[in-house]
Amino acid sequence: MKLETDLSYLTIKNTMKYRITLISFLLFAAVNTALKAQTGIANAEISFEFVSKEVKGSIAGFTSSSSIDFDTPENSSFTGSVAVETLDTNNGLRNWSLKSGKYFDKDAFPRISFESTAVSQNETSYTVKGNLTLKGITKPITISFTIKGNQLKGLFEIYSYDYGIKIKKKREDNLVKVVLLFDLK
Repeated sequence: MKLETDLSYLTIKNTMKYRITLISFLLFAAVNTALKAQTGIANAEISFEFVSKEVKGSIAGFTSSSSIDFDTPENSSFTGSVAVETLDTNNGLRNWSLKSGKYFDKDAFPRISFESTAVSQNETSYTVKGNLTLKGITKPITISFTIKGNQLKGLFEIYSYDYGIKIKKKREDNLVKVVLLFDLK
């Protein structure tokens, strides 16, 4: 009798393991499918650092008509812009100066925009090439994105000097590092 009870217990235990494994697999597949189905950007946080002056800040007013296809990345397009008026370095006088005609010229060029020209996937990241338009000047840039959960994190560097924003005299002293955090729809 004890042997039959032990065998029944093992059968029930193995059946439960099978069910738990199956449920785990189905949940993983559902989450993975939901992530792959994401097609747009719901929200963005954009921060930057002007390296030589150790000035950090953010910019907002983000709008986007991006379409992201995780199954076929080359079919994706990243298009968006931010409002120069929202530029914030936690220093009111510096913000006012940066938004003036001497630097970003928010009145003549109220938005900074980006439009992708190519999207590709590497082993652990996505590479987005495209054109950044800042202060009426358009230049090609490359953004490296990684995905974590329901968010894309992008990194790129530019020289503000190339866009007519000459804070320092030498081009190499005008390096700006930018971080993009995109919440997916």
